[in-house]
Amino acid sequence: MKIIFKITYPNGRIYIGKDLTNSINYFGSANSELIAKDFDSEQRRSFTVTRDILWESERASDSEVSIKEVEFIRKYRSNDPAIGYNRWPRADSREERKQDGQLRRLDSAP
Repeated sequence: MKIIFKITYPNGRIYIGKDLTNSINYFGSANSELIAKDFDSEQRRSFTVTRDILWESERASDSEVSIKEVEFIRKYRSNDPAIGYNRWPRADSREERKQDGQLRRLDSAP
């Protein structure tokens, strides 16, 4: 099962990620230093995050999951630093991840 998930941190900021294996223990690859700046030492003593599955598929290809991840990042605006911890794609960019050596755009045909 491949999934797209949303992590919600205690400060309300979010991170959208994908997991191609649906591992219960995977919480994405958000920048730890970026997150740490938002919490003082007392807040870090007891820290709870929530992981919600937003989308799942048993049949989607890895590249389809990557495209879906970008759709959810944009939908939830988690690439806006005021809202979330995703730093890619840039909030002002329509570019999506390089796949098969080609840069694709969300607003253009495949």
